Amino acid sequence: MELFIERGFDEATVTEIARRAGLTQRTFFRHFADKREVLFAGAGALQEFMVSAVASAPDSAAPIDAVAAALEAAAGLLQERREYSRQRMAVIAANPELQERELIKLARLAAAIAGALRERGVPDPAASLAAEAGTTVFRIAVDRWHGEITQRDLLEVTRDSLDELKAVTAGK
Repeated sequence: MELFIERGFDEATVTEIARRAGLTQRTFFRHFADKREVLFAGAGALQEFMVSAVASAPDSAAPIDAVAAALEAAAGLLQERREYSRQRMAVIAANPELQERELIKLARLAAAIAGALRERGVPDPAASLAAEAGTTVFRIAVDRWHGEITQRDLLEVTRDSLDELKAVTAGK
């Protein structure tokens, strides 16, 4: 991450990344298909974690509340990595190709959450609406969290953002 910040994503080479990490290029490529994967390597694990949280929500939970359980679980996971998360998003924001990759990651996350809701018996379009809304709430919460001076924790910002969505949809 330091190298991407110092030199820019496009200018940093795999050789430099590997050297900075104390690896050979060969070892780097055993772990990552390319340098973009350094920024997106945890996406699959986060998705699995959030889908599991949806599945573990109480049976009586409304679809948006099951999604909220996933958002809160993810917020707890990311809380300790605020600076890394902020730096990661700065690198992504500076590169259109990475922005596209981030949007694809979020679309896959929403689809996976919608699938978990369907497995709970939530029909479409409710499953898709709740998943897409939840993913958007989380993206906005993370953006707010990165930009806040007050250092509130991500869980609080996520809950506030979800409350804002509920207020907007309730016509308040």
